[in-house]
Amino acid sequence: MTATVNFVGRSSGGDGQRLINLLSQEPWGDRLQLAGDGLLVALAQGVKRAPGLAQQCAEGLRERAWAGDEDLADQLEAALGERPTPMLRPLAVDLDELASVLEGDPAYGGGRIDLRTGEVWPQAAIEYAREQQEDDVETEDEDPDRWLPVWCKGSRDAYRDMEHFIEALEDEDRADRLSIAITGRGAFRRFKDVLSRWPDELERWHTFSDERQRGRARAWLAGAGYVPRQHEPHLPT
Repeated sequence: MTATVNFVGRSSGGDGQRLINLLSQEPWGDRLQLAGDGLLVALAQGVKRAPGLAQQCAEGLRERAWAGDEDLADQLEAALGERPTPMLRPLAVDLDELASVLEGDPAYGGGRIDLRTGEVWPQAAIEYAREQQEDDVETEDEDPDRWLPVWCKGSRDAYRDMEHFIEALEDEDRADRLSIAITGRGAFRRFKDVLSRWPDELERWHTFSDERQRGRARAWLAGAGYVPRQHEPHLPT
């Protein structure tokens, strides 16, 4: 499944079947959001076995019920013809990029989405473009039909992710060490420093954190009236 992370959501032709092969061979774990996005592509391509896996994924998402899981389950079931298509406008936005803008440093975070292209503009990129006097960059007030403002929500949800991750650890000693690490200022840096002692747990953390952020970005986008437009996946060579 590690390979799946590298290609879901990127463009290349004819990869739906290879994605299905990967999803059929390995456990999905904390990658239901990523798997679901890939399955939407496979369903659109009419890949054999995609409907069964999509149904399984939708059930897993509803049972898990993290932020954004219900939204993705609705998409999958609509693609399967089991419910009406959500009344949301498709937008070719990168959920990982959106998550980084939503959950960055409040002092520098935030930004906007170009509703024509789905491109995510962090605030720093907007300010740089304005300094360069690029005519294509306008304020939200000048063209509200083009720009969707993204307000930074800060790191509160990311901190809770650390707490949830620690609670799920089976090794009590590791959990105790990490609980101490996230106390006080500099919690994120200390958490990663301590976690780096155990490469397997560090890899699990990155998967867990990315999945949670991806789901929150999807939920935020749905709240704004949009749904990610799926791209064909690209497998690593």
